[in-house]
Amino acid sequence: MSWISQNVRPKDQIEKIKRKASKKPSLLKDDGELEERKEDKPDTYRTKKRKEEHVEEDKQLEIEQENEMKKLENFLFGSLYSPVEFGKQDDEESRDEIIEKSSALFFTDRSANSVLSVYENDAEFPENTDDEGVRQRKPVWVDELEEKISINIARVNRLRKLRKEENESVISGSSYVSRLRTQHVKLNPGTEWAQLDLQSRTYSFDDEDSDVENGPAGPALGRGYKDIKGIDDILRTNEDLVVKSSAKLLPGLLEYSRLVNANAEDPSSGPINSVQFHRNAQLLLTGGLDRKLTFFQIDGKRNTKIQSIFLEDCPVRKASFVPDGSQVIAAGRRNFFYSFDLVKAEVDKIGPLIGREERSLEVFEVSPDSKTIAFVGNEGYILLVSSKTKELIGTLKMNGTVRSLAFANNGQHLLSSGGDGYVYHWDLRTRVCFHKAVDEGCINGSALCTSPNGTLFAAGSDSGIVNIYNREEFLGGKRKPIKTIENLTTKVDFMKFNNDAQILAISSTMKKNSLKLIHVPSFSVFSNWPPPNQTLCYPRCLDFSPGGGFMALGNAAGKVLLYKLRHYHHA
Repeated sequence: MSWISQNVRPKDQIEKIKRKASKKPSLLKDDGELEERKEDKPDTYRTKKRKEEHVEEDKQLEIEQENEMKKLENFLFGSLYSPVEFGKQDDEESRDEIIEKSSALFFTDRSANSVLSVYENDAEFPENTDDEGVRQRKPVWVDELEEKISINIARVNRLRKLRKEENESVISGSSYVSRLRTQHVKLNPGTEWAQLDLQSRTYSFDDEDSDVENGPAGPALGRGYKDIKGIDDILRTNEDLVVKSSAKLLPGLLEYSRLVNANAEDPSSGPINSVQFHRNAQLLLTGGLDRKLTFFQIDGKRNTKIQSIFLEDCPVRKASFVPDGSQVIAAGRRNFFYSFDLVKAEVDKIGPLIGREERSLEVFEVSPDSKTIAFVGNEGYILLVSSKTKELIGTLKMNGTVRSLAFANNGQHLLSSGGDGYVYHWDLRTRVCFHKAVDEGCINGSALCTSPNGTLFAAGSDSGIVNIYNREEFLGGKRKPIKTIENLTTKVDFMKFNNDAQILAISSTMKKNSLKLIHVPSFSVFSNWPPPNQTLCYPRCLDFSPGGGFMALGNAAGKVLLYKLRHYHHA
């Protein structure tokens, strides 16, 4: 409104205009009549006439000022504040003149299918329609320099992904812009409901199309939302409105992208031995030989450091959240371990355990019900400790040495393996081994892992062989694994299923980039992992976020690499 106030005439100018106007004769009468009136009429009549003329001039000035303000408002804000009145040609002509003059001052960018403002629905733009009725808009403004400029996309590393051929280097400016737009759409796919071309297809009642889309499997809500009855059914329930059309992860290639390192704000000075996501999917715990427990808030962009705890006398070999999220258990090659209460922010040192002579409690697992902590002890013993009292509540004894543990059946069963090549199943309610069987082809078991629902478990050995079993069939007497993975050539140190058991990660700390991701439904390895142009160093630990969207990888270089798995939409 500052432009309007500047164009309005001030009061002193108005007074000057009035004075000049008072001195001029009236335009309605000729000069002869005025002279006669001056001689005949008395002075009172003259003063009265002058007052009337002043009033008329004031009204005329007010009308002119009001028209000028309307023109400026129309110039600045369009037809929103001064709607077009039909039948008044003068207003329309002045409005067209203002629009023509103002076209050089500003324009509307409709490139890249951008959505128009609701106030621009009266604007005119050319449209081209193809057979499908999709509207394609031409850009209002085109930069002439785009055709003249040439860009070398092979010189800058971050632009090499725009190449269509390996030897391509120099492209024109317009090609560069179009490829950038294509890359942006590829990395940031939009939602279908926001696309304008769906307006013509929405609520289509074509019988042929509906028959093709519905098919024999029944109605399926998809493009255009053609099943109106299905929409009504959705609105009558409290179920999720968005249903993923591609719930199953496909084998072959894994869609992922590298994000900022999870510990970029505070890299570790030693190898990272443990990474784990909190159940809220926003908090990440890291621990390593630098004797620190560090917490990061993971967003994929900044990954802000929240807190760091220094354990003076315990290099961390393993750290883990208790599944209920209330505390953290950290242990190393010591006869004691630490407990950090997240609610009270207190660190407690527990141990040595009464009646035990173990010198190391570095290998342990926490039960899914958050009640029991199982430590690997000496001479085949498994130590059961209460997560509340932190006291020893029982022991289990294997024939050989114990090397790995895994819980199943919501913490009621415990699996163990070790130096004798057997897999033991324990019932923690009775503390009895109810099943024992040989892991096929295994001499020394080195790692165990169970799926979240407990139907599958994987057993790794010193030779790098990983056997995947169906747990019910294994307990029923079937000894042959469903699949044997032979992609690792060194000792299997770590294994982890993701949240829906569609991905199994296996790694070895004895070889660089020795980390494989397995597509569990097809039991095949993803061919594009590990990344061909990136080094993972020596991987030591890995964890998936509760929703499957993030994957954190700790290595011997003290870095926690963070990846986004595009198949999963939630962290």
